[in-house]
Amino acid sequence: MKRTAIIMAGGSGERFWPLSRKTKPKQLLNLETDKTMLEQSIERISPLIAPQDIFIITSEVLLEPIREALPMLPRENVFAEPYKRNTAPCLALAAAFIKAKYSNEYKPEEISIAVLTADQSIRPVDGFIATVDSALNYVESQNALGTIGIPPSRPETGYGYIEVSENFDSSSKSPEIKPVLKFHEKPELEKAKRYAESGAFLWNSGMFFWRLDTFCDNLIKCLPEVGNQIETMTESLISQTGVVHSTALKAVDGIYAAFPDISIDYGLMEKAQSVVVARALFDWDDIGSWDSLDRIKQADENGNIVQGQSALHNVKNTTIVNQSSNSNIIVSAIGLEDFVIVVTDDAVLVTPKSRVQDVKKCVELIRSNNGDKWL
Repeated sequence: MKRTAIIMAGGSGERFWPLSRKTKPKQLLNLETDKTMLEQSIERISPLIAPQDIFIITSEVLLEPIREALPMLPRENVFAEPYKRNTAPCLALAAAFIKAKYSNEYKPEEISIAVLTADQSIRPVDGFIATVDSALNYVESQNALGTIGIPPSRPETGYGYIEVSENFDSSSKSPEIKPVLKFHEKPELEKAKRYAESGAFLWNSGMFFWRLDTFCDNLIKCLPEVGNQIETMTESLISQTGVVHSTALKAVDGIYAAFPDISIDYGLMEKAQSVVVARALFDWDDIGSWDSLDRIKQADENGNIVQGQSALHNVKNTTIVNQSSNSNIIVSAIGLEDFVIVVTDDAVLVTPKSRVQDVKKCVELIRSNNGDKWL
């Protein structure tokens, strides 16, 4: 079985503005360690899947920044979708690319795919490897679509949930795999509390696993307007997969333009008949906004997370990120609690932690006022 991986890395990460910019979004930032989120994603999966079999699908504006950031990958393995069409068309295009790439060596039923993300905190790595290996082993031998579910550590309202018909064994040291009963949208707090206490609900990690043929067959059944075009896209890409494209994949431009804007969850996973979930043997966090750093970084004795030059007096539970060049700026704060302050050479963000989700609204305001130079 030929194992491959797809990492979707086209997001803009606007909730991490002003650090996240159009050509250096969240996946290219060093938020957790001294390595970018994308580098960490590739390193994590490398024990199971060789770099030459890892593919990054992104936007045209990020093609060269990602290639420069990932010298360990073949440059042609980083390619861009022609238009932003959400995750179902994105993964259909990636499947067509892989099908074309290996068409002379492997049949679709001989290729398995791990769909991974570029913006998650995952520890420990050996638990991740064990879980992914089990999920791949399962879908390689069964006509099933797989995902990974995270045992909830809190009643989180910002994640989707996966329900199974019988509880997982929380003491098990192996990644149990069970049929998915139902996918649930992000819940209100009271419902999230019930989910967290139930034992039959897991956080939806957004990672997926399937054989190439299983994916294509199911997408044709569940989302035919996209699935039926995979073979046509494959034929268009046969001579294109070894090319270092400087633009988006023009060979599929017309097909892709007609695709609906629909996620893989809505378009496939919630409709397919045979879907399983592997219980994660690792801690997981979806790094979506500035308050995520509270869960992945070590705070000081006052509960503060501080990067860069600062002078703080009577400040508690506050995140300060100072990334001004050559330490030309020092950030001073007095009497703050539960705030986020981010400083770059050309922008400053100050917000209560309770309002970090509104950073995207600031970005929209800047854009509407012709402030693209700050984005």
